[in-house]
Amino acid sequence: MKIKTIDVQAKEWFDKVNGNSYFSEVITINYGMANEKTIDVPMQYGYGDQYIHTAFMELQKHGYIKQDNDRGSYWQYYRDNKIIVRHSKHDNCLKRELTQ
Repeated sequence: MKIKTIDVQAKEWFDKVNGNSYFSEVITINYGMANEKTIDVPMQYGYGDQYIHTAFMELQKHGYIKQDNDRGSYWQYYRDNKIIVRHSKHDNCLKRELTQ
């Protein structure tokens, strides 16, 4: 499958009791095209831009991207392969929003 676009939409929840951040995300490949695919990534520990790195690893895990982690960064891969990438993260979500 030729990847033209990748859209990553993440939600982040901060556990005030334990002081940890968690996120879940939906990765959409080729949004709006006939070969559109979606990957749901369940809630896991992470904060900041961790969701971007996790999305790249999930794309590798599912076989959409064939590159070793040691051979450069995600942004380099996207640039070299002319893939349009859009990332967004909604902060201050409720825990239940991450599991929906």
